[in-house]
Amino acid sequence: MTTPIIEIRRLHKWYAGVHALKDVSLSIEPAQVVGLVGDNGAGKSTLIKILSGVHRPDGGEVLIEGRPVQMRTPKDAMRLGIETIYQSNSMVPTMSIARNLFLGREPLHFGVAGVGILDQTRMRRESVQAIADVDLHLRSPEALVGELSGGQRQGVAIARAMHFKSKVLVLDEPTNHLSVKETNKVIGFIRGLKAQGVTGIFISHNIHHVFQCCSRIVAMARGEIVFDKPVEATHIDEVHDVL
Repeated sequence: MTTPIIEIRRLHKWYAGVHALKDVSLSIEPAQVVGLVGDNGAGKSTLIKILSGVHRPDGGEVLIEGRPVQMRTPKDAMRLGIETIYQSNSMVPTMSIARNLFLGREPLHFGVAGVGILDQTRMRRESVQAIADVDLHLRSPEALVGELSGGQRQGVAIARAMHFKSKVLVLDEPTNHLSVKETNKVIGFIRGLKAQGVTGIFISHNIHHVFQCCSRIVAMARGEIVFDKPVEATHIDEVHDVL
């Protein structure tokens, strides 16, 4: 049997007396794209923040590729190959696409303790390739991110994750506030993750979007997983009924 890339065992999380996650267990296979749905307060955001290293669980454990891990910070999660893209992604509008793509991971000609001269030629060259790899067509890696549309920004964020060989890509409401055309583009990005060997977790309030690009639907309510089926074994009305 294939070792799950992520295995969550009996997670619990409390916030000031509120039991946000209640004995949550979940196993995700490599290169599987899972749609995570549920109303506000269902526990989706808490679960994702634990997987992203933002919060720590109060009980239970997380295994990555069969090995128990402790993620104390987002950098811990990134080192383990988990990249999270939030709807208000963490790009700097006044910086170029190339600078944003390498933000926090800038290549240096030489450096001491992380301080040195940026290798801007390499950043431009690799940015062009990274953007092309996700079929995103932008005029120049020197264009400012602030000049891009919402869908293009999400594309750059996905290109960044692909370029740095992330094993798991967590997308938190990536289609919010996008036009229909941009939404379809982002859904296309997500649909292509499996072919690139990347595991995806797509969080969305829009179940129609989830059905378009995911292979499995997991629904949460009141801090628990209440539904878990392959897309081909269910339909939208059945998911709505459990929420």
